Amino acid sequence: MAPEPLAPSILDIERATLTAVPAPILAFDGPFVVRRFRGGTGRANAACPMDPSPDPCLASRLVRIEAFYARAGQPTRIRSTPLDPPGMTALLQARGYRPRDESQVILGRIAVVAASDAAAEVLAAPEPRWAEVMASAEHQSPARQAEKAAMPGLLGVPAAWVLLHDQGRPAACAFVTADGPLAGLFDLAVRPECRRQGLGQRVMRAAAAWAAAQGAAWVYAQVSCANHASLAMNARIGLREHYRYTYYLKTA
Repeated sequence: MAPEPLAPSILDIERATLTAVPAPILAFDGPFVVRRFRGGTGRANAACPMDPSPDPCLASRLVRIEAFYARAGQPTRIRSTPLDPPGMTALLQARGYRPRDESQVILGRIAVVAASDAAAEVLAAPEPRWAEVMASAEHQSPARQAEKAAMPGLLGVPAAWVLLHDQGRPAACAFVTADGPLAGLFDLAVRPECRRQGLGQRVMRAAAAWAAAQGAAWVYAQVSCANHASLAMNARIGLREHYRYTYYLKTA
């Protein structure tokens, strides 16, 4: 019998998600990875700490990070996770930052989540049919949509854009990456007129099945803590909270 796969660490998932949500402009400042794209997706346009050790240069580091985003005309967005250096959130609040958009990173064994679906179509890129379904979700600004369209040229791991058909038309979509033992599920959307029919679960399971075929053992996703319906749906297919993160933005 094969040994039980070890659960990934928070650092494992953070690294995998940086790969799954790429940004073409990237810099390192000590334990922070600082990234910029078109100002759409939060993670591709934020600075993220990757080491919870004490950082004696944290204050001056934040000044440099703020200058990085100011040069691009973007607000500074700091992503707070369990990998924060001590005192980071207190220092951010003292500098005028406020927390926004707390989310859960949810995790499960892919063998529990994955299920093939004959109605699922696996695409090699975010084709217009996929993008049209994705655009029906909330918060799909033009900048965010442009970032998604550019992803095939930036990704360094296998990925698929999954489209679920219902009654002969595209009804739900998801994006999935396979990064060794870790699969990432993103961009779940169901057309408004097709919701509450279980299509979200089906497209997530179908995307996980694709990743399982690539050798993934665990699957993770990210869901806003305010999205109770999505969290409940993901719990039903075997994805449970692993940790949380919050974005900090400077107030005007």
